[in-house]
Amino acid sequence: MQKAIKYVIFKTKWGYFGLGGTEYALCRTQLPGAKHEKIKSLLLKNLPAAQFDKNFCRPLQEQITAYFEGACIDFSNIPVALGGSSSFFNSVLNACRDIGFGRTISYSGLAEKTGRHAAARAVGSALAKNPMPLIIPCHRIICSDGKIGGFSAIGGRDLKAKLLKHEQTSRIICKSS
Repeated sequence: MQKAIKYVIFKTKWGYFGLGGTEYALCRTQLPGAKHEKIKSLLLKNLPAAQFDKNFCRPLQEQITAYFEGACIDFSNIPVALGGSSSFFNSVLNACRDIGFGRTISYSGLAEKTGRHAAARAVGSALAKNPMPLIIPCHRIICSDGKIGGFSAIGGRDLKAKLLKHEQTSRIICKSS
């Protein structure tokens, strides 16, 4: 029996955010943008048969909304479906999920976590194909020299820098609460 794929686009403080998946696991996210139709188009590019459901992943919608309002949210417990990807790709994304809110690690550091010490470039390539940014926090992976590195999501490196600054600021606030 095929699982029904659902999606939702909802408003956050940073713009419209998209989620797609089944009742069992998330399979796609789209980081926030100003135009609802653009977010929908990007999200559904890989989910052509998805059905809109405004209540899809309602608790996660609330967590994401809170994240963009400055709450320290841990998304590592959200069930995800990585599909038919390679074992290396899956190991990179799973290791990335362990990088905590407001923290960063280098591409080479993440490569070491996967057991592939010399695979920093391959890690970067895998992260560029991350189907669930934010839930799988690829924005937390930076260069060994502290530079921001690449970011393939809409908004590119500027959005990555904004996400990192947001988490650093929120983390300070969360620690002092």
